Amino acid sequence: MPIQRRIERHQLPYYLKVFNRVTDKPMGYIGNISREGLMLISPWPMLVLAEFDMRLKIPGRDGQPHHIDFSATCRWTREDVTPGSFDSGFALIDPPAEYLGLVEVLRHYFTFHPNASPA
Repeated sequence: MPIQRRIERHQLPYYLKVFNRVTDKPMGYIGNISREGLMLISPWPMLVLAEFDMRLKIPGRDGQPHHIDFSATCRWTREDVTPGSFDSGFALIDPPAEYLGLVEVLRHYFTFHPNASPA
């Protein structure tokens, strides 16, 4: 029986597309994210315990995509409530600074700051 872990996660209002770093083909979208891992929403079930080389393409300030490359191991996969979709949980392997920076930017963006003045 798989061990279920409790990790603080932040839901995204839209999905960031994840690509296979080797083939550059889309794998799916990030459903939630943490410093330790992510949930991928995909049209395919992922192979549990397999290691995947992944890439995020984030728009840069110059309009060009900025790549965040990382590797992750699939820990679980299950059918999503949406027909034809699957959710898969991944644990990151030595996450790069760019990935951790993205998580912090998203965490700050989605955190309620009661004393912050409006922009």
